[in-house]
Amino acid sequence: MEYTIKKIAELSGISTRTLRYYDEIDLLKPARINSSGYRIYGKKEVDKLQQILFYRSLEIKLEEIQKILAAPDYDPKHALQVHHQQLLDKRRQLDHLILTVEKTLRYQKGEISMTDNEKFVGFKQEKLQENEQTHGKEIREKYGENTVTASNQKWLNLSEDDFIGMEIAEKELIIALKIVMETKNYGTQEAETVFLKHKEWLNYTSPSYSPEMHRGLGQMYVEDERFATYYNERAGAQAAETLNKIIQHFVK
Repeated sequence: MEYTIKKIAELSGISTRTLRYYDEIDLLKPARINSSGYRIYGKKEVDKLQQILFYRSLEIKLEEIQKILAAPDYDPKHALQVHHQQLLDKRRQLDHLILTVEKTLRYQKGEISMTDNEKFVGFKQEKLQENEQTHGKEIREKYGENTVTASNQKWLNLSEDDFIGMEIAEKELIIALKIVMETKNYGTQEAETVFLKHKEWLNYTSPSYSPEMHRGLGQMYVEDERFATYYNERAGAQAAETLNKIIQHFVK
């Protein structure tokens, strides 16, 4: 079956203006232009538009969607399976947040008691899921399923005071890291502060500490662009590399 741009707009729920823009940027081209100059879309284009809207529902930028769909190894069936899992994960995030809101309402009405930990569990679940989507595969390959599961459980059990402690440790780490990046001296008091604050932060999130794990994490900061970006955006270019050098210098 074929559709004009107006019909496919009605079918999909997006505007003809958006479809024209997708055509302009080569994200979704019509199957053909008929003799009257109208864009005509077929089954292939309908299926591709569905994939585009799936990715948009996950807040992926158009430039990234273009790269994904243009990849030589792109597999629509596999993409659907991934979409399905991502949507299930998103639903779980919302379920946790909804449950937290509902319990908080009942708590404020005096109907139930609520621990401080329960007040934040929905937000922690949301953050945990974000980390899982971004880094889950890599950290499981490096540290194993049991270690990651234990780390996630420790994260969920963190108290409000623990969160405050983590934030303070990270802020002090960034301040000292910027100084070391200027001096390029890894044997100073500031460098040791970076190491100790990173270790303190790590102890909040990891079920147990080991020098091997600390070294491995430092190395991951420079090998994985996503980890590197986290520190580079907060302390400046080469921050992740500097942090790794400090970790390797001080870990015993």
